[in-house]
Amino acid sequence: MDNALTRGSGRDRLGVMGGSFNPVHLGHLIMAQSAMEAFELSHVLFVPCNQPPHKDAGRLAEATHRLAMLELALEGEWRFELSDTEIRRGGVSYTVDTLRALRQQYPRSDLHFIIGSDSLRELHLWKDIYTVLDLGTVVTLCRPNATVDALSPGDLQLRPPWPERLLQNVAVGRMVDISSTDIRYRVAEGLSIRYLVPPGVEMYITEHSLYR
Repeated sequence: MDNALTRGSGRDRLGVMGGSFNPVHLGHLIMAQSAMEAFELSHVLFVPCNQPPHKDAGRLAEATHRLAMLELALEGEWRFELSDTEIRRGGVSYTVDTLRALRQQYPRSDLHFIIGSDSLRELHLWKDIYTVLDLGTVVTLCRPNATVDALSPGDLQLRPPWPERLLQNVAVGRMVDISSTDIRYRVAEGLSIRYLVPPGVEMYITEHSLYR
């Protein structure tokens, strides 16, 4: 992948944001923007999964649709980029495999994997978590009313020094209470999703009769 991130002589702080994006919504974009500001990232890479490891894939829109909606959502924002790494790889999408691939694609970038505070508590359950932690920096955004500050290193159930390092990379983000689950429900019930997703995504969902 040939772009400014790999051609420059310095090292960029590249954010990586994974998810099913089923569909992408304004909450995702706000989270990415907050992460850029909090952790001084140069870009954020949106990486839609092919098949989530811990979720039922039965209600997952086809990859072509999720990619198309992401392209519409990211249009005009040069600091947000789309990666189809997990889609092209196929199978179940694991973060460890994705970070390995991105390290090869962006050799001059320091990867910062963006998660929410709920995921921070579950990192010890991730596949090859210690390899994940070696491949990039995990940064956590929590909601303004979250209780992440009350977490102790022991709560993360990881061996030292990782709990301390992870808790040093926690910031409060500007987040809104929007979920893809609720959007799919509203579409199925014939309710409006305006102001929840970018206009282009709303139009795409309507035109392709998604989530009906």
